[in-house]
Amino acid sequence: ERAIADDEEQAVVDALGATLHALGDLTLTDLDAVRLGHQEFARELRRAGDRPERRLSSAATYFYERLVDTACLHILQFFTQRSTFVAHALVEQARGLDELISKVDELVRRSPLPGGEDAAFEQRYLEHLRKKHGKLTIHGIDLSSSPTRWPLDVAYLNLETIRTVPSPAPRGETGQAYQRALADGTEPADQVLDSDRRVLLRGEAGSGKSTLVQWLAVTAARGGSTGRLDHLDGRVPFVLPLRTLTRHGLRLPNPRDLLAATGCPLAGGQPDGWEDRVLLAGRALILVDGIDEVPEPERERTRGWLRDLMETYDGENRWLVTSRPSAVGHDWLVEDGFREVTLSAMGPADVAAFIGRWHAAAGAGSDDGGELDRYTAQLRTAVRTQPDLGRLATNPLMCGLICALHHDRRGSLPHGRKDLYEAALSMLLSRRDRERDMALPALREEPQLAVLQLLAYWLIKNGRTEMDRSRAEAIVARVLPSIPEVAELGGAPAVLDHFVQRSGLVREPAPGTVDFVHRTFQDFLGARAAVEEGDFGLLVEHADDDQWEDVIRMAVALARPREREAIFRELLTRGEHAPDQRVRARIHLLAAACLEHATSLAPSVREAVERATAALVPPGNEEEARALADVGPLILHLLPGPGDLDDDMAAYRTVIAASHIASDAAVAFLARFTG
Repeated sequence: ERAIADDEEQAVVDALGATLHALGDLTLTDLDAVRLGHQEFARELRRAGDRPERRLSSAATYFYERLVDTACLHILQFFTQRSTFVAHALVEQARGLDELISKVDELVRRSPLPGGEDAAFEQRYLEHLRKKHGKLTIHGIDLSSSPTRWPLDVAYLNLETIRTVPSPAPRGETGQAYQRALADGTEPADQVLDSDRRVLLRGEAGSGKSTLVQWLAVTAARGGSTGRLDHLDGRVPFVLPLRTLTRHGLRLPNPRDLLAATGCPLAGGQPDGWEDRVLLAGRALILVDGIDEVPEPERERTRGWLRDLMETYDGENRWLVTSRPSAVGHDWLVEDGFREVTLSAMGPADVAAFIGRWHAAAGAGSDDGGELDRYTAQLRTAVRTQPDLGRLATNPLMCGLICALHHDRRGSLPHGRKDLYEAALSMLLSRRDRERDMALPALREEPQLAVLQLLAYWLIKNGRTEMDRSRAEAIVARVLPSIPEVAELGGAPAVLDHFVQRSGLVREPAPGTVDFVHRTFQDFLGARAAVEEGDFGLLVEHADDDQWEDVIRMAVALARPREREAIFRELLTRGEHAPDQRVRARIHLLAAACLEHATSLAPSVREAVERATAALVPPGNEEEARALADVGPLILHLLPGPGDLDDDMAAYRTVIAASHIASDAAVAFLARFTG
């Protein structure tokens, strides 16, 4: 059946021609036309053509409209195929999105939508994190013309991490074990959370664990990361120093209490349930710093708390836990899906870079640039050419102390860790006020150390790294009558204020809380107190406690020859009678590590320690291999060479031990295994 009568066919053709001719009168762009859709575009064409359908019958008008609609559908299809259309469409889309975002932001600002309160609070919280963690204290930079804190961007040194090799494969799968070890390799410290959502980071005291936590928190808080750090973009960091969370031995916090537990000044201002929503959305970056600073009896409780959080908020959240190497076993968090990495010691290039940055910061605002350049070059040469000094300069803390002492002593340096710590304490306690020309009472070092070491010893004996200010004042009050020189400052509160404000060793991280600026100083001062008290039995009793390792090492260095000999004999006896093989190995390895601090020791005692250590060679697993490396270069002459080994895995573990020894002597030893 024909759609129209014969006498109307030409009228429809004329109307359709007039309508399509009106394409030349439209001012729409291709993009505008497509955005309208073919039916609305047809209506625009009919209007532009002066509506020719008004002269047609109803049947002809209906047929004409269908023809125009179909024609417009094909015309718009043709527009989208033109080369300029996609480019124009993308530009317009980007402009439209920008306009939409601006309008939504303004709408949220004027009248917060559901979730708008969360976004507004997050902006405040992230700004707080950027300011709080965006500065770094470099120990030793305390010259009168130098800043006390350094921008993190300038101070941060990105070290390498070594992936912990999985437990050795059963016999017959040695090749696979090697393949896994090769695949694990190394990676920059700030990328450890890129491929893995859960990481346990191990590192020695002063190795930069807490600085890495700061760096990750600030990077995430800034947002807009690209390239290798884009996995941190859009994440909300929670920095959880366990030394603070466990200070009073109270229950570890639930998500809603995290800000209050860490002393965040914004606590209480967050929208109700905000932390829960962040964790449920998988946007959180949880940075748990310092498992080793939790007393050993409380670590299992801490692991349970961590597991509860992870099981409740699994998703895409990222978790980083830090610890000293020996604080927890190698499998402590393995079944919870954590990959283990170890923070590497600073290499020669890292040390050279750190020395340059330290002197640049020390010279900020001063006119002695030439002298600082000379000190920089001199110290770089000394660290490279003097083995004892090179062995000390393996982490940022020790490098900072070495730089400060080198500058303070006009280019001369003490030898050995004990001498270095003593010189650092002398510099911090005596030089600061002299340099700043403060018109205040000048105290000698020994009276100050007598007070400080009692504070340190209380923390060590109680397994803590922080104490309530009231407790610190009580300790100071008890000792003041016997130290009249310090008592001249006033009562216990005044004395404690003096140390907090002027010693450079004690600080008040939160109101009502006192701690040492670094655990290293606490351990050294605690060792001084233990030696003065003659508490050698107490030291040996805690030989299997990782929190006492450095205390015992420094006690050996500080003790008199007969006292030192007694410590070694008691360590060997304790190790021999330990019912657990791991405890026995740990104590004997600690005794071997103490040998480097024994300036004088009876040959028979030294030989007895070496015999006990030789029984642990070659190491039985990777954990024992790394523990052997902690003994230092003296273990190299006890490790078997390739000709003395007939088992591939034993050779593999021997190489692990040697590769973790920070000494050029290890390179020559390792070279024997390249075949």
